[in-house]
Amino acid sequence: MNTRSHGRPLAGLAAALLLAGCANMKGIAPEATLRTPPVPSVAATEVAPLAADWWKDFGDPQLDRLIEQALRDSPNLGVARARLRRAQAATEAADASRYPQVNGALDITRQRFSENSLYPKPLAGSIQDTGTLQANANWEIDFFGKNEAALQAALGGARAADADVAAARVVLASNVARTYFQLARLQEQLVVARRTLQQREQQLQLVQQRVSAGLDTTLEQRQSEGAIPEARQQIEALQEQAQTTRNALAALVASQDVPAVGQLPALRTVRAGTTLPALPADLLARRPDVNAARWRVEAASQDVKSAQAQFYPNVNLTAFLGLSTLGLGKLLDLGSTQWGVGPAIRLPIFDAGRLRANLKGRTADLDSAIESYNGAVLEAFHEAGDAVAAVQSVERQQAEQRQAEAAAEGAYDIAVQRYRAGLGTFLNVLSAENAVLAQRRLGVDLAARALDARVALYRALGGGYSATAENVAAH
Repeated sequence: MNTRSHGRPLAGLAAALLLAGCANMKGIAPEATLRTPPVPSVAATEVAPLAADWWKDFGDPQLDRLIEQALRDSPNLGVARARLRRAQAATEAADASRYPQVNGALDITRQRFSENSLYPKPLAGSIQDTGTLQANANWEIDFFGKNEAALQAALGGARAADADVAAARVVLASNVARTYFQLARLQEQLVVARRTLQQREQQLQLVQQRVSAGLDTTLEQRQSEGAIPEARQQIEALQEQAQTTRNALAALVASQDVPAVGQLPALRTVRAGTTLPALPADLLARRPDVNAARWRVEAASQDVKSAQAQFYPNVNLTAFLGLSTLGLGKLLDLGSTQWGVGPAIRLPIFDAGRLRANLKGRTADLDSAIESYNGAVLEAFHEAGDAVAAVQSVERQQAEQRQAEAAAEGAYDIAVQRYRAGLGTFLNVLSAENAVLAQRRLGVDLAARALDARVALYRALGGGYSATAENVAAH
């Protein structure tokens, strides 16, 4: 056995590894750092996780149907799902690169051999058939972790895309719910506006009776008449808003089969749930957008490792086995067998800065991913803190508003009674009526805002997203 010939590939590999020590990555390093999550403005505590179908807490089957239809048919959610499938395919491709690749080839050629080349007579100048039937194998031995890092980067991208789908679901469901409750608010504002018109028409009849009896002048009649077109204008404006809101709801659910004004439940009949006392201690694990940002950091970090590994030798083990003949008659004979096996080593020596430029770009991508994650964390605590504060504040406002509306209704009744008895002016009635109308509108707005704040809270708390053990460990 010739040990010297077998030692040559190993010596070449050792020399390549020695040269690899000269790989120059100096001065290229990430600048951004992952920040510690901020201290929440509201004390964090253990809060039961939301259900993935959190909208059912409102007890409205019509809302359930609309959200489920949106989650099934929305084009935007379909785009997110397609991106996930693409990321999963990239992961499969990266995983395949870690294993041996085998392909087969059959080449049959009829050619004339040159009389003035390497071929001797009688081959020179003749026309012959040549055939090769061969299997080729190649395996890149991942000494420096380039392929493994590429696989981990692809996995991080796929996990980020999966979290993006969950985030898109949360955003879509919350937008449908908020638009639905906005339409319900406009429905009740129209009820208030029509009641106002009816009330003002009744007032006009009263004023006309008093003018006919000589108890009032045309001034009071003109004042009463002017209030009626104003009420009609408000009704028309609310109808316009209701139609545009209904159109927005139809776009969200990707269907024109959405309820019209008059077909929605009264706001007071919708369950608003109970107030959550504080932020959950595991808020970041519940937020799909934060998890997506964190997995992008992981993917970018692995991309940097892969770029660093490109500075080192690329070691491939290649082999072939097949049949080759001059003339096709003996192509399948055993004597036509040919084979070969050996390592192939490629080492970058001079590339005009291409590898350094690639590493700089990957490092910049990592900095960008880290800062995006930091921003997502800050925004998560900001949104959740605002949502908790809004839910608690709206409940207190509603309690105060109910008392104010009761007082305004009482004052209005007294003003009308005094006017009927000739003890007060019509201006007193109008002033008392304006206070009542303002409280009625405010009551509707606060009822709708209570539901909207609840939806915003569900969205801020992750919308029922449940991170896997790997997601949680990434934090």
